[in-house]
Amino acid sequence: MSWAPSRTSSKIRAFRYSLPILGVAILFPLVLILSYWSFGATSFWRLIRNPALHHSNGQHMNQPQSTLDLDLSVTETAATWDWQRTTIPNDAHVHGFTVFDNIYLRNGTFHVVTEETADLPPIERLLSRPLERKPGIDTTPTNEQLQFITPGEAESMLGTRLTHIQGFTVIVYDPSQFMKHFYHWFGEIILGTWRVYSHLLLPQPSSTASPLPFPQRFILPFISNEEWRDRSGMDGPLMRAAFPEAAIQQATYWEDLKKLGTTVAFERIILVNRSAAHRHPFSGLWFKMIAGTMNISAPQDFWNSVRMSLWRNILTPEFIAYNISNPSSLPLVTYISRQGSGRRLTAEDHDALIVALGDLAIQGVCEVQIAVMEKMSLVEQIELASRSTILLGVHGNGLAHQLWMPPSSRSTVIEIFIPNGYVFDYEILARNMGHRHYAVWNDTFLTYSEGTYHKEVKYPDGFHGKTIPVHAETVTRIIRERLAG
Repeated sequence: MSWAPSRTSSKIRAFRYSLPILGVAILFPLVLILSYWSFGATSFWRLIRNPALHHSNGQHMNQPQSTLDLDLSVTETAATWDWQRTTIPNDAHVHGFTVFDNIYLRNGTFHVVTEETADLPPIERLLSRPLERKPGIDTTPTNEQLQFITPGEAESMLGTRLTHIQGFTVIVYDPSQFMKHFYHWFGEIILGTWRVYSHLLLPQPSSTASPLPFPQRFILPFISNEEWRDRSGMDGPLMRAAFPEAAIQQATYWEDLKKLGTTVAFERIILVNRSAAHRHPFSGLWFKMIAGTMNISAPQDFWNSVRMSLWRNILTPEFIAYNISNPSSLPLVTYISRQGSGRRLTAEDHDALIVALGDLAIQGVCEVQIAVMEKMSLVEQIELASRSTILLGVHGNGLAHQLWMPPSSRSTVIEIFIPNGYVFDYEILARNMGHRHYAVWNDTFLTYSEGTYHKEVKYPDGFHGKTIPVHAETVTRIIRERLAG
């Protein structure tokens, strides 16, 4: 038996289906009226025309309009903006190395937005005029480099357009004078940056702290034509390995930011400056850019993430597994020979040292490698450093490879000086890395425990000479003692 709906039931059903449409027609004007009352006229029309200005949590996002916002009809006056205050998170600052959150750049000048200028370091501890460090040259910073401004002043000084640069940025605010050197670049600029940046992890235990995000970019505002690279060609490829996703931007990038005519808002930077770093009292003792960073705490082996990144991007997984993570062979002692360079041992003492090291190998104390770094490929140099337990040699650039040597209770750097000569370059690196440092003066050696230091820097006659003496048995005695521990 078939059934057909009656005319009455069809009308009822049509009325029932129209109820939601009728409800929307009634509620929508009410929502508009309530929103108008809630946001006010200006904000209401901004919200209607640009819904992205409203957070997902229902709060109004009262931020400057980005220069990337193509809805040019949506404008607001500076008075309606809520400028994010510039802060130094976790007090991550020491002379010449400062982490800033929410710092602004306009026409090449940094602007720190704060109501409490007294709570921030003075400008001369942050940066300097970007001039070479020479006698008679005044590098004292001015308001052309950085200004402290209040939120009220920001409204009129920083304009009405904003370019956001997200993530972590390293800005090395220096000329090229001291950049073009393996030690100065990695041993001072990059190591000092990472120590101060790692202060953000404290006071969390290193075992539970989340790893810090790597930089998304390095900006070198006053460097052109790749002048940050060292003559030996180490810095460039090692940067690509240690920070593979980071761009390295130079002066043309900085000029592009200035030509935008907008205010550039950096989410987080570390501002690095050599002259400001040398204003730290420790610089007068050790004469090193990173001297002051030794006064800021960092987690033990804070450098591990950089070291591991470089290993992963240069060495094979099999090499890391068999030679670094689970070494089964004897500890490796690497002697970096400088006999082909200006600063070197006497020929007799060099030969005697090689014989003495060979005796250690014959006796099964250690494996020994004699390295002439300038004759080795980059990969070979990193492989050797990563396998080494003890690195020794005359004071020189090769000892910076301790950055890639894994720390342990036996890891050691033995630095040979002309008697009575002393500089802190590689001792500071060793302290940061967790290696024990020994300075050897022929048949005498010096080593300092944590909290104690040599008293002065000395460059006696012959410091850079070709006749530096060393007593081989003094060196092998240090090696035996360190490997016996």
